[in-house]
Amino acid sequence: MSVNLSPLGLGASQLGNLFRTTTDVEAAGTVEAAWAGGIRYFDTAPHYGLGLSERRLGAHLAQYPRDDYVVSTKVGRLLVPSPETAGEQDTDFVVPASLRRVWDFSRDGVRRSLEDSLERLGLDHVDVVYLHDPDDHWDDASRQAIPALVELRDEGVVRAIGVGMNQTPMLTRFVRETDIDLVMCAGRYTLLEQGALADLLPAALERSVGVVIAGVFNSGLLARPRPAAGARYNYEAAPADLLVKTNQIADICERHGVTLPDVALAFVRAHPAVTSTVVGARGVGQVESFLTHSHTAVPVEVWEELRSEWLIDPMAPVPHTMLPDIQL
Repeated sequence: MSVNLSPLGLGASQLGNLFRTTTDVEAAGTVEAAWAGGIRYFDTAPHYGLGLSERRLGAHLAQYPRDDYVVSTKVGRLLVPSPETAGEQDTDFVVPASLRRVWDFSRDGVRRSLEDSLERLGLDHVDVVYLHDPDDHWDDASRQAIPALVELRDEGVVRAIGVGMNQTPMLTRFVRETDIDLVMCAGRYTLLEQGALADLLPAALERSVGVVIAGVFNSGLLARPRPAAGARYNYEAAPADLLVKTNQIADICERHGVTLPDVALAFVRAHPAVTSTVVGARGVGQVESFLTHSHTAVPVEVWEELRSEWLIDPMAPVPHTMLPDIQL
């Protein structure tokens, strides 16, 4: 892969007013705080706020040298005018619904989507392009969109190509069956769930495909020392069994002087397939908070207790700990 990602990246969905309004001042502060903290990888998508995230991210990165940072965006959803809904609010993003999303994984759709993104970002190129959530579009995504991305990579228009999803079975299939450089796995390899150990992560190591972990806090459930009232998991109310498990992990963290977000970030970054971890943030305070968590050392006793209590998969790599030598 001809692109180097900083170990931490900024996810820019909240620059698109995810769930609530992010002010222009907050958006600017988010990018500036990330840069000051050493982050040089920024991820966005047309889906985020119907292009608002891309516009804001491009505007706020314009003050920095282009060769000093990496930008990824996504294709698969075209934004087309929707005058009939212009007076309504978009779903999940607090923006006018003056555009609508249209699935398109064709070659022309991929190229058009990227051209539109470049215009919104104000850039002449992006470094990484992912297919975005092709869950119901395997045939078009694998037969048309991936070859289109390979063309763009061969032409030097982008440096790396991949797929971003919230599931691991299809991501694993993309890793094994297509010529991609990396994948973005959202929410499926975290302190709360490690299903990716069984399929995606070994396949990525075998094929030398980088894995970018997103959704490391499982939509907020792991973002605080203990789950807050109304905590979300997968963008919905967290189920009772996961709240119990999260509080059990928090008990162990407290005994050893660390917090859930400290441990959540350290855990995912320990796997050798993981090349970067993308964290979404809104405002200076949230950026500085996750940067602090990322620099916190987690005592080895935390990992030992989590394993002994079966709160994490015993086969999951953890910092400063080797995998057991399993004799088959």
